[in-house]
Amino acid sequence: MGLVRHVVCAMSGGVDSSVAALLLKRRGYSVTGVFMKNWDSLDESGVCSAEKDCEDAYRVCQSLDIPFHQVSYVKEYWHEVFSNLLKEYEKGRTPNPDILCNKHIKFNHFQKYAINTLGADAMATGHYARTSQEDEEVFQQPHSAPPPTLFRDRFEIRNPVRLYKGADLLKDQTFFLSQISQDALRQTMFPLAGLTKEFVKKIAAEAGFDHVLKKKESMGICFIGERNFENFILEYLEPKPGNFVCIEDGTVLGTHKGWFTLTLGQRARIGGQKKAMFVVDKDVVTGDVFVAPTTNHPSLFRDTVRTDRFHWLTVDPPPELVRTQMMECHFHFIHQMPLIPCTVTLNMDGTVWISLSQPVRALTPGQVIVSVHSRVMEHSEYSVVVSPGA
Repeated sequence: MGLVRHVVCAMSGGVDSSVAALLLKRRGYSVTGVFMKNWDSLDESGVCSAEKDCEDAYRVCQSLDIPFHQVSYVKEYWHEVFSNLLKEYEKGRTPNPDILCNKHIKFNHFQKYAINTLGADAMATGHYARTSQEDEEVFQQPHSAPPPTLFRDRFEIRNPVRLYKGADLLKDQTFFLSQISQDALRQTMFPLAGLTKEFVKKIAAEAGFDHVLKKKESMGICFIGERNFENFILEYLEPKPGNFVCIEDGTVLGTHKGWFTLTLGQRARIGGQKKAMFVVDKDVVTGDVFVAPTTNHPSLFRDTVRTDRFHWLTVDPPPELVRTQMMECHFHFIHQMPLIPCTVTLNMDGTVWISLSQPVRALTPGQVIVSVHSRVMEHSEYSVVVSPGA
């Protein structure tokens, strides 16, 4: 008999990771399911949803006759994701916790647990994404230490693994994977790469995974659930009241409990104000939140942005950008947002200017921008991620 590869599959208790584990077993791998707990408070109805999700994941592993483990990263999540999230909100920015969780927890701590503690040859997740390597190539990838310098040596990785969209373009989750490391990408399998969500549900039904099929799809920020965002964030940050100010004439229209409860582009709830007003800017010094009377007000649009340092998924930085200091890409900053052509200009400190082919609405400081370098066929290579500094 040939060597049986050991794959650890991250189990969330949902249909996608359940089917991912099933497919791995069908392919002949030795599979271990692991549930990862990141948040431990009760939801709005007083129920710990993590316990129910863990139970659902355990039942799937039982039916597949594979080992099941659970691991807690509550402390790591608090320090590396949630604390940073609060700091960003206080600065008036809008961070993305799902991207931070993948970067710091699932594709860092959890992956090291899978490879180093459980002795796995690879990790797998239920994300709708794929890479440029075949499954067997994953098992041949050596571990490499992170670069000590600003940029990786461009000759260090001769055949970088690229992140591609999966077959289901509507469910594509590469946006949320855009800040993981090259090393993590090399050691990860995406069993759902070639499947649509509907087909995944069909597989789950045929396998008898009724308990996960009945669950509502998780949407939004996992630890908030159905709760009102303002009420949730005020449990962790002191209220800092300020004024709603009309950007057109400077009129004070009302008050808010803190600029961090609001994000650019959203409708502002202003007591006694019948006309719809939308957030267009925030001043974290004065506490003023500026609003405009239309959802597509000119002050909400911009066509250039300066960013924090890029995170390159493949070669750091791409030879084309080194050669000319400029590169044509496509861009989006919201999951499922249509891609927009842009020009990336590299600065000496690793930051960049991004010039868009058309203005976009509500591009918010702190959000992650994903630039996509188009390749042959219909796939796109997610090559870079940035966080707007302003």
